[in-house]
Amino acid sequence: MTLVLAPLQLVAIRFGWRLAAWLPFLWQRVAVRVAGLRVHLRGAPATGRPLLLVSNHQSWADIMALGSVMPLSFIAKSDVEGWPVFGLLARLQRTVFVERNARGRTGAQADSIAARLGAGDAMVLFAEGTTSDGNGVLPFKTALFGAAQAALRASRAQAVLVQPVSIAYVGANGMVLGRFGRPLAAWPGDVALMPHLSAFLREGAVDVEISFGAPIRFEPGSDRKAMARACEVEVRRMLRASLGFPGDG
Repeated sequence: MTLVLAPLQLVAIRFGWRLAAWLPFLWQRVAVRVAGLRVHLRGAPATGRPLLLVSNHQSWADIMALGSVMPLSFIAKSDVEGWPVFGLLARLQRTVFVERNARGRTGAQADSIAARLGAGDAMVLFAEGTTSDGNGVLPFKTALFGAAQAALRASRAQAVLVQPVSIAYVGANGMVLGRFGRPLAAWPGDVALMPHLSAFLREGAVDVEISFGAPIRFEPGSDRKAMARACEVEVRRMLRASLGFPGDG
């Protein structure tokens, strides 16, 4: 399927066809079935645009899970672009690559994301800036929330919708994944990719729950740091609910 769709996707990207947003969605719908990833939804993605989805991040599997829900594109760190196979797939997904540690380029990178938001593309920001172990949410980085501000400047929209999203790996082969079993799905950066990928695929049936919070309107007077904090609190709450953790801390 990849060999058939990839050339068509490259042409669609080259000429700016709307098909370029739908082919990756089709691919991801098939990919989750091939990988044995069973996606369960709480809530629904917002229908309004511009739309920035702000999510926690645990694994390469997050891409498949979210990408199978709706047509969207991701914001990823620049070194992903050079990864074998995964870099190509990310480019075919129309990923926007950013250098998270290049403070001098933050404005230009936010403008690139804003252009995509203004064109009607739903964009996913993994706001932790890295992957976690799946049992909690790391502090959100605020810099790229400036893309919402840039989207307001670049478009005629009165507000950008910023929607908190949580991704929780909750089960495998019909059994609940506990705190110590969750590394099956979580892929922290110090774990080798290929052995992790192989172990995940051998498992055969992994349940992931994606929760969509209420969209928050980012308006001209909104503060990006306050927005980041609000999203972090909501993502943490939804993740804890999915994992069955008590309380809201």
